[in-house]
Amino acid sequence: MRALVTGGTGFIGSSIVRALLGEGYEVRALVRSGSHTANIDGLDVERVTGDITDYSSLKRAMRGCTQVFHAAALYSFWVTTPGLIEHVNVDGTRNVLQAALESGAKRVVYTSSVAALAVPQRGIPVDESTPVDPRQIIGAYKKSKYAAEQVVLEYAKKRLPVVIVNPSFPVGPRDIKPTPTGQTILDFLNHRLPAYVDTGINVVDVEDVARGHLLAAEKGRTGERYILGGTNMPMKEFLGILEAITGISAPRVQLPYAPLLALSYLNAGWCRMTKTTPRMTPDTIRMSRHYMYYDPSKAINELGMPQTPPEVALKKAVEWFTEHRKS
Repeated sequence: MRALVTGGTGFIGSSIVRALLGEGYEVRALVRSGSHTANIDGLDVERVTGDITDYSSLKRAMRGCTQVFHAAALYSFWVTTPGLIEHVNVDGTRNVLQAALESGAKRVVYTSSVAALAVPQRGIPVDESTPVDPRQIIGAYKKSKYAAEQVVLEYAKKRLPVVIVNPSFPVGPRDIKPTPTGQTILDFLNHRLPAYVDTGINVVDVEDVARGHLLAAEKGRTGERYILGGTNMPMKEFLGILEAITGISAPRVQLPYAPLLALSYLNAGWCRMTKTTPRMTPDTIRMSRHYMYYDPSKAINELGMPQTPPEVALKKAVEWFTEHRKS
């Protein structure tokens, strides 16, 4: 079988590519012109130049593909071009689904995010059935992922066999950008994390997330969501695991929320003037007020998604960042 992967050069996408190759698939990757391709260099992958905002390139890329894994997205909490995130994440998703429908794809897996789910309250894990109040969704990125899911549900009603997966906070090798979670690991390794905030995350091995995509293609129900998550933990515990792995002392100082939010606004203003990217934004600080806990039981029970211990996943991430150390 031949599968198309959009976003195949990225963190999750390149892990999907490797998982597909491991199962004997012929893999085709949609690659934007000028993209950094280190994550798939040396792999037996057919590359097709294109962009999810370019419908004609998607039509070409999907020829002969029975399965489509749509992992491409603009994942950023700092975009200064108005409408860009919605154009890529929502309009681009519509393009992918329409091209898949017209090409007769047998299965489409859409990589959403826990960002599209309900905001966890009082540390209670959210699952796929927790009602979502769109007014509580924080920031353009999260709003775009929620809107893109509504597009997916439209196409499921058009009989496109599409499944939604919602990764939580993946860690592991090839976090090349890196993701916000990966940046925290990198800052820790570079001794640039003097303090932490009172928050919590759901940590999952990126290779488990990739496997979850393949399992969703095989066993997932059309129009259903599956949280591809792992272990819920406070940030203090997350940093404690990193300390045990690396021998680097974890920060002991916990930052209060209010002054940190004020500082994030000042930082954002400075970055707008200097055309740089902030390490923290008002949106990310607002999100940090919540323990971002999720319940992956549905993916575990229905799909058989594996659950690698967070210590193992974080060790792999540390080893990769150490080998590819950058600031």
